[in-house]
Amino acid sequence: MPTPGHAEVRIVAATPDAARAVADVLRHSFAGGEQRSYPAPGGGTMLHLTVDTTHTADPARSWPATSTPSHGTAPHPEET
Repeated sequence: MPTPGHAEVRIVAATPDAARAVADVLRHSFAGGEQRSYPAPGGGTMLHLTVDTTHTADPARSWPATSTPSHGTAPHPEET
């Protein structure tokens, strides 16, 4: 049984890519741990992951936010 505030999620899909796509959507909503994948009985992929339902995932950072220099705002000497 998962600890309070956590949920164990099991995804069964025909392909690993389909299972990862669903896991990615969950990770955009909830903080979580590393996923574990296994062959599913009868073929396909079974993916397990634990999500923390008490914390949302960190918001995705936009391109301007990730491209902003962290140390000062002046251009590098080779950029002038």
